[in-house]
Amino acid sequence: MSTVTSKDGTTIAFDTYGEGRTLIMIDGATGYPAINPLNAETGKLLADGFRTVTYDRRGRGNSTDTAPYAIEREIEDLAALVDATGGGPAVLFGWSSGGVLALDAAASGLVPVSHVAAFEPPFVVDDVRPPLPSDYVERLDAANAAGRPGDAVELFMTAAAGMPPEAVEGMRHSDFWPVMLGIAPTIAYDGRIMGTTMSGNPLPADRWTSVDVPVLVMHGIDTWPALIPGPRAVAELLPTATLQPVPGENHATTPEVLAPALRAFVEGA
Repeated sequence: MSTVTSKDGTTIAFDTYGEGRTLIMIDGATGYPAINPLNAETGKLLADGFRTVTYDRRGRGNSTDTAPYAIEREIEDLAALVDATGGGPAVLFGWSSGGVLALDAAASGLVPVSHVAAFEPPFVVDDVRPPLPSDYVERLDAANAAGRPGDAVELFMTAAAGMPPEAVEGMRHSDFWPVMLGIAPTIAYDGRIMGTTMSGNPLPADRWTSVDVPVLVMHGIDTWPALIPGPRAVAELLPTATLQPVPGENHATTPEVLAPALRAFVEGA
């Protein structure tokens, strides 16, 4: 594992796989390499043509954190990673809300980007599922500030991920629960990244207008039906975007599916 110092002094921990053009894998809410091996496995499959970077987003795993949080700080983290791993332009891939961060980074102009790929950005643009509560981020912040990280995790699992409360109660007694408690403060980060895009309304027309690189938006063929309208909406919104259903379900796919899809996207675009 290597580290790089972001602009605000935060230490970002990362690993690399292979050699070639830089591909940065961005986890969504709660994810990081120690609990999500898909990124490393995908990097190994792409090792003959890409330098794949997997990293702990700030506040998770072996990365540190610096208050106050702002989306711009995470974009600066990506810029530091690109600079540390060979410069750009880089390919950005993001799972779930990590795909939204990838789009924001490309729109910012602060990160040299050649391609953006996103898997099931969790936009809520219709009434297929309930929208996030309007005070979602404030409730997350309040729970963490009061020393109740479990309440923050439960709010994310029920309101954002759509799990029934009884399933979350079962999780409280699992070995995975302490891991979730450790990263609970970062859940609000992804809430800020999502902003109003889970409100049940159309996506903002002006948020990514400066994105002029090829964009690939994927969703699993057998994923939860509520997760399909969001990818379709952003693919329709961005003139450089392509929508690609791939084998996958339950908000994920496999490295054996993802790696060739990314390779074809980058090498064919």
